[in-house]
Amino acid sequence: MYIAVASVPSSRGGSAGMALQQLDSEGRHLGEPDVVDHDAFAAAVAEAEHRRPRWVWSSTRLWYPDLLSAGVSVDRCWDLALTGNILAHSPSCRPSPYIESLRATARTDDGTEPPRLLLPPPAAPNQHSLFDEPQEPVGPPVGDVVGQFREQLAAVSGAEPGRLNLLVAAESAGSLIAAEMEHWGLPWRRDVHEDLLERTLGPRPPEGSRPTELERLAQELRTALGNPALNPDSPQEVLRALHRAGIEVRTTRSWELERQAHPAIEPLLAYKKLSRLLTANGWNWLDAWVRDGRFRPEYVVGGVVSGRWASRGGGALQIPRQVRDAVRPDEGHVFLVADAAQLEPRVLAALGQDAALAAAARGQDLYQGIADQGFGGDRAQAKLAMLGAMYGATSGESGRLMPQLTRAYPRAIAVVESAARAGEAGGGVSSYLGRGCPPASEEWRARQRTTTAEEQRRADGAARARGRFTRNFVVQASAAEWALCWLAEIRRRLAASSIPEPRSRIVFFLHDEVVLHVPAQQAAEAGTILDLAARAATRLIYGDIPIEFSINTVTVSSYADAK
Repeated sequence: MYIAVASVPSSRGGSAGMALQQLDSEGRHLGEPDVVDHDAFAAAVAEAEHRRPRWVWSSTRLWYPDLLSAGVSVDRCWDLALTGNILAHSPSCRPSPYIESLRATARTDDGTEPPRLLLPPPAAPNQHSLFDEPQEPVGPPVGDVVGQFREQLAAVSGAEPGRLNLLVAAESAGSLIAAEMEHWGLPWRRDVHEDLLERTLGPRPPEGSRPTELERLAQELRTALGNPALNPDSPQEVLRALHRAGIEVRTTRSWELERQAHPAIEPLLAYKKLSRLLTANGWNWLDAWVRDGRFRPEYVVGGVVSGRWASRGGGALQIPRQVRDAVRPDEGHVFLVADAAQLEPRVLAALGQDAALAAAARGQDLYQGIADQGFGGDRAQAKLAMLGAMYGATSGESGRLMPQLTRAYPRAIAVVESAARAGEAGGGVSSYLGRGCPPASEEWRARQRTTTAEEQRRADGAARARGRFTRNFVVQASAAEWALCWLAEIRRRLAASSIPEPRSRIVFFLHDEVVLHVPAQQAAEAGTILDLAARAATRLIYGDIPIEFSINTVTVSSYADAK
């Protein structure tokens, strides 16, 4: 059963209430909608949730946070916005005027980097002008929601049986998990973080001043360069000062500075490192993102076209090692940190149905298995060759190793080589479940129609760059959808387990890593859930295949101990 959620427009503007419209399996109305006011919305959803419907709404980000704040969670949904993003580029869906309209407005890409699909930041709740009354969140009316759902349902049902529908379900499940992680937050000890900052930088300075250790390094740098007015926070000033001191560097990047021998280099490198800490995770960051003992960033599901998540604000997907010790569980709880070992090459084995590569991954470190099969046991060489095959580093040492890798695993390598050729020609590729890569832009295609040797050289470079993108897209996008199914299975199994609420849940996710927060005495049960969920995700996507997706899990009392 589906239940569509929509706003009831008010004659004065805004929303007069909420409509809950039951739908059948083809999106047709079942009776008249139930209309409730905003205060009764959460209770109506909670009552209907007992029937385990699949909620259909314009955006999980619009409707779910308020439900969570009211103590109501839902099991399943269909996120129209995320599904529309998938259908705009998927080659698997049934063509229709609706799909054509999506594609007409979707962005294309030059293909040199996976483009981000971040939407504009949502308005703050109840944001209003000085003389207006606060307004409730307003979504599209029920007719628009139901109409769009029918179009999407028809497009998905015309795809290869089960695949695109599974991707839509997994993406929508991801939207629920992201909202829940934002709502509950990642446990974060502010006192531990502040102690780290004080030990590293000195006491918190007045606004606009540098901490004592940064000021000390700045003075040391000025003395070493003979420039008492130097602003070390200005790369242009620093670069000019380095040149005047006879230090010939093109940038102030650390890797280039480390090659130089001069008394200014050590304090400059130290200043840069501490400045990054202050800027990225200093006191202002704590004030903005850590509340009530929880880090609450904003996760953006499908923020990159490959399906990987992004984040807006807070740096959720790149918590630096320096501050990870502040990530500590509540009293009596532990973190279970699990990562899918060598996920992308295992996915490549599944995509190519490559028995030899599957055997290399069975019950062991995959790169070591590859090394033992054809690289004389040299794991480093095997890893370099496989990463080169997936990411397009097919020159240099990686290029030298490619023929050997191709002979050993012809079916797997054929997958990425075919994707690269398609990208070089300006075409698109797709993941296993049907997430499509945007085609090359018209500007890109125009640049391929060259008349001079120099233009041809640039065009060839652009084609190779796009080929590297599409080569990795098929693997990265397929790995992202496996991770989504893993997440959804973890969430489902946690809800059905004996592990108690309210503080036991998924608290962090990063591409192929999941962090659970559970009571210490339930750690073993949670570890079993993580492993069983990984096996279930593999069967759900690929069926019964002879490929193991290994999960490495550690139980820790500080996120810093997980690596």
